[in-house]
Amino acid sequence: MIRTLRKKFILIAVGSFAAALVLILSVINAVSYYDVTRTSRQRLDMLSYQGQNLPDGKMRGFDAPTGELPSAPANGEFPDGGFMLDGGIFGFNSRRLSKEAPFDSRYFSVSFNSDGEITDTDTEKIASVTAGEAREMAQKLYKAGKTEGTASTYRYRATVSDGTTTYTFLDCARELNTFYSFLTVSCLTALAGLGIVTVLVVVFSKVAIRPVAESYEKQKRFITDASHELKTPLAVINAANEVTEMEAGETEWTRSIDKQVKRLTSLTEKLVMLSRMDEESYQPAMVRFDLSAAVEETAHSFDSVAQSRKKEYTVSVEQGVSYTGDENALRQLTSLLIDNAMKYSDENGKIAVSLKKSGKNTELRVENSVESIQKGNQDILFERFYRSDTSRNSATGGHGIGLSVAKAIVTAHKGRITAVSPDAKSIVFTAVL
Repeated sequence: MIRTLRKKFILIAVGSFAAALVLILSVINAVSYYDVTRTSRQRLDMLSYQGQNLPDGKMRGFDAPTGELPSAPANGEFPDGGFMLDGGIFGFNSRRLSKEAPFDSRYFSVSFNSDGEITDTDTEKIASVTAGEAREMAQKLYKAGKTEGTASTYRYRATVSDGTTTYTFLDCARELNTFYSFLTVSCLTALAGLGIVTVLVVVFSKVAIRPVAESYEKQKRFITDASHELKTPLAVINAANEVTEMEAGETEWTRSIDKQVKRLTSLTEKLVMLSRMDEESYQPAMVRFDLSAAVEETAHSFDSVAQSRKKEYTVSVEQGVSYTGDENALRQLTSLLIDNAMKYSDENGKIAVSLKKSGKNTELRVENSVESIQKGNQDILFERFYRSDTSRNSATGGHGIGLSVAKAIVTAHKGRITAVSPDAKSIVFTAVL
């Protein structure tokens, strides 16, 4: 149990740190990518309109929407560091771009007339694209009717002036390479940090759960010691009760003493078994045996009990099912599940026991009808000392630990056990081995 608790602690701690890293990296790189795209739009806006004769007194703002151009101030002082370039007046946010931006950008352009024929190709500002490649790229976009977007590592925009459509392509490879380099470095740094945190969490997890481990060890020691201490007085009480019955005959009181002694003996045995199974060093005896015969024999031992309690009891066991495990423990598992069904099924209720192969697994199933139960998952019944109905548990002699032992047996065999009520009128216990 301590090992399982430590694993959960490590998984939760490392998982939480990993989730925080992913969130931080996502935000940082999203902002970085947005900055790259925004800067490229500003550059493209500048390049798309340079060389165009804008109306007198008008200027183009790079973040302004397309449409009517805003007016330049009368005093000639352009806001945000605006300036005039090739006959066009431009304004931009000086914190984002410098006046050198048009000159350190790599771009090319292709112009079409109103008939869709290429009239001009300018590739002087880029070396990685030939005139033929530029025309081919622009023609595809022109025929598709696209006016703005991205193509490979280029961002493009189409502008119309005096019946001429000009596609301007801005090479964003440099900015994208910078972004991808930052993305790679940030991810590798995050992975390294995650690895370091994982090592630290694994190393210090023992310290973190030490108080829980010490408390649990004390609990196990108390259960074991108390169980052993109870055996002697129980044996003495049982012997004294038997002597009383021989001398004075059996009475209501001696029968009650005998019943309670047996109940306490059963409880101490189960507590000792649970304590032993909780030990990390515990390993069930793995021997190949006929599971069909073991389950069938154990199940039929309850025939008389079912008959005396007027239960409709059916046993269906697939023959030839063998299994490698602790035969005595699996016999006890079967007995515990059937005994639970006998105790808590409704009056004149139905109990069905089955064993069958299910693919590579073996499925032991015990179903019984009940008077009333909440529909759905009932795995809480496997909790130690859990009682859904205290008064009824007392009446049936249950002490809320039998199903905990059943779960411990299944877990020790690397299996899983579930409790489900499909219709609020029955409950199905399924152990998959």
